[in-house]
Amino acid sequence: MKPLEDKEILTDMLAAQKQETNHYNLFACECANMDLKNETLKILHDEQNMQSAVFCEMQKRGWYPTCPAPQKQVDQARTKFEGMAQQMMA
Repeated sequence: MKPLEDKEILTDMLAAQKQETNHYNLFACECANMDLKNETLKILHDEQNMQSAVFCEMQKRGWYPTCPAPQKQVDQARTKFEGMAQQMMA
């Protein structure tokens, strides 16, 4: 059996970290005990940092290319979500 390449290992790690952050986020949203919720949020933060580190390593190696968004698109997204937040507060 052929050993896994670095790209395959990092791709698997990234997918696993994304899944873990989703699980911790959902658990935190559903948690009624504030002490447990706060601990879960700390773990979620750690998991997000690990996900980010793997993502950055893949980008550095050219295995997860991204294109920067034009400022116009960033501004449109900000306006859209600010409007949604205002509607929710009303």
